[in-house]
Amino acid sequence: MDESTLYELVTEALRDVLNEEQGRGDVVIARGLTNGRILFEDDKGREVRAVSTLAFFKKITAVREKLRVLEQKINNNKAMSPADKADMQAQITRCYGSLTTFNFFFREEEDKFKGMGG
Repeated sequence: MDESTLYELVTEALRDVLNEEQGRGDVVIARGLTNGRILFEDDKGREVRAVSTLAFFKKITAVREKLRVLEQKINNNKAMSPADKADMQAQITRCYGSLTTFNFFFREEEDKFKGMGG
């Protein structure tokens, strides 16, 4: 086993342990994106900002977790009518659909966003 593969296995194992301890799921960023970065450029091609792909991935998964909490709150809300709940759920599903753009970040297929079609 080469050094790079060993490093990735140890890193992934450590990440799994930390996520379990923190009560998080085991969503993993796609291979090759861990140490990458996203560049934002202006209309003249000048770099405005660079963001690590790992930081961006964490933001995306945080949005998903917040949407899940919102779904639970809507579903458990006694004051909302079933029609209002259905409308709010449809809006959340559309949000998930918009986030499918970022599915290439996820290593596992089951972790990817699904919209109306999925």
